[in-house]
Amino acid sequence: MKYFLLVFFLFACHSVPAQENKLPPAKKVDTTARKTKDERGLAKGKLFGSTKDTDSITIKDYKIISYERDTTFLDTTLTIQKEYKYNYLRKDDFELMPFSNVGQPYNTLGHDFRRKEIYPRIGARAKHFNYEEVWDIDYYNVPTPLSDLFFKTTFEQGQLLDARLTFNTSRRLNFSISYKGHRSLGKYRIDQVRSGNFRATTNYETKNGRYTIRAHTAAQNINTEENGGLALKEEQFESGVDQFQDRSRIDVRFSDADNKLIGKRYFLDHQYKLVRKLKDSSRTEKTSFAIGHQFNYETKIYNYSQTASSEYYGSSFQSNIDDQARLKTMFNQANLTLSNLTLGKLQANINLYNYNYHFNSLLITDSGQIDNQLKGEEVSVGANYEKTIKGFDIKGAVQYNITGDLTGTLIDASAGYKINDNNSFRAAIHSSSRMPNFNFLLYQSDYANYNWQNTTNFEKERVYSLQLGFDSKLFGKLTANYSALDNYTYFAADSATATSEQLDQGLFNAFIKPAQETNSLKHLKIKYNKEFRLGKFALNNTVMYQNVEQSNQVLNVPQLVTRNTLYFSSDVFKKAMYLQTGVTFKYFTEYTMDAYNPVLGEFYIQNNEILGGYPLLDFFINARVQQTRIYLKAEHFNSFFGENDFYAAPDYPYRDFVIRFGLVWNFFS
Repeated sequence: MKYFLLVFFLFACHSVPAQENKLPPAKKVDTTARKTKDERGLAKGKLFGSTKDTDSITIKDYKIISYERDTTFLDTTLTIQKEYKYNYLRKDDFELMPFSNVGQPYNTLGHDFRRKEIYPRIGARAKHFNYEEVWDIDYYNVPTPLSDLFFKTTFEQGQLLDARLTFNTSRRLNFSISYKGHRSLGKYRIDQVRSGNFRATTNYETKNGRYTIRAHTAAQNINTEENGGLALKEEQFESGVDQFQDRSRIDVRFSDADNKLIGKRYFLDHQYKLVRKLKDSSRTEKTSFAIGHQFNYETKIYNYSQTASSEYYGSSFQSNIDDQARLKTMFNQANLTLSNLTLGKLQANINLYNYNYHFNSLLITDSGQIDNQLKGEEVSVGANYEKTIKGFDIKGAVQYNITGDLTGTLIDASAGYKINDNNSFRAAIHSSSRMPNFNFLLYQSDYANYNWQNTTNFEKERVYSLQLGFDSKLFGKLTANYSALDNYTYFAADSATATSEQLDQGLFNAFIKPAQETNSLKHLKIKYNKEFRLGKFALNNTVMYQNVEQSNQVLNVPQLVTRNTLYFSSDVFKKAMYLQTGVTFKYFTEYTMDAYNPVLGEFYIQNNEILGGYPLLDFFINARVQQTRIYLKAEHFNSFFGENDFYAAPDYPYRDFVIRFGLVWNFFS
């Protein structure tokens, strides 16, 4: 707490207008560039690496470009959405339930079955929440060097830091280097988590605009100690006995296990415009025809190790456990793109995908041989189209597999209409088919039960989805998503090998197997957000309703999830600081929450234990001074006077009351 007060005092000494995207002046301020409060300009100066003076530099000149080439700009304001995103993932975690320690898995409260790619993944989905995929990487176009520093305290002996430096050597060549690292010991025994995410990007465009290239490299690892959950949760946790308020005294199942995910990726996307016609002297492009190439090479390793095997996971082939699954993939795409102001943008592509999913041994069991490798290549063709017509925008994408056993089709189509500045509507459809993730198809482990091969008896999963959305400043934001699932694949205890007595005792992990539901599932999700304001007070509400139609209980979700934040916002200290403070209430209805399996790094279905139905209350004080946002939060303070029934998964509690603080700081050069 004393460190926060020191930082708070230092920043409070500055006397600048609060809650404005103000950049430091270079020489003198160009007032003609000021249009809105969030467009405060820089003075006339020189761009880094440029010999020409700039008339003005505004916050909108610091551009952030997504994988889909959508462009936004840097935002240094302090809003309630920034509060929701100030966490380990740096995104709104409304539909997630975190475990007790930072960096551990998240249980899923809400599902979105739409897929971003047509190919199966390695699996270990519970380890991938902090893993940045190719579509998670942003690229930058900045007029001057920019730094972004994110810091937040963790739980015992550790910190969380995400630092990014973005710079250029000319107007057309930009770079960024980022590293996100954290360590947290945790409140419970054998609960330490460490992670590191390194990313470096570059993007370049020639002076004539014909050739563009963007590339990135990423090296990531997530390492987690696995204690197997609480061994005596009723006696030591739920009872509320004083001696166990020190959570390090609670007995856990293991003291010698950990799992980790390691990944490396090299990505390249470049394009050359064979034809480029400009509309007028403004350099607006009227027509272009381009040839392009995209390359992505990635390796992933998932490893579970344990010094001594445990009967909790069944019998084993040897005393020490060291499971390791590897996946190497290489993706190449050749594409042709035609862009026209009247006709829109159309791209045709052909794709080659090579994969090698393998283990280090060949296993012979009583039921037959289990291979140690799935290797092959997939060839597919596809097309993308987008067009904006006045208030309408249309997007579509299709991909169809020509050769290979893993994939099928992927179709995405959406249309949006902007009624006016305050109201917009959007509709989208999605259809896809592909084989389940690799760890459903083939797995090998030193634990005898965790060995299977389902390449011939599993069918392709199929998803059909319809989404409707309405966004209004007056009425709020409403989205509805209806999905139909065929051949839904999941992990669960095999009732054919486990006795009812064992299942009643919660001994699921010794019998976990992949399974596929032959009946169709129907999933409906409706989500609504609206904020009400009265003077300096505001009430922000997000409510989500879900319903599942299924013959067998294989998809478990809470019916209702709600988050409500009552907060106060105001300038203070003669407008030297902008302050927000309030209380957030989060609640989800009771349901049979998925359980966590550390050996696979996956969640599995269980229908014995009903969890949820408890409130989570957080109190926060956030402040903004210049380009710095300061955060202080008392998390789950109602655990002081509530019952100890708050779980993130069976045997895995949610976190107790804790005070955490940190900041986000932007530097402009």
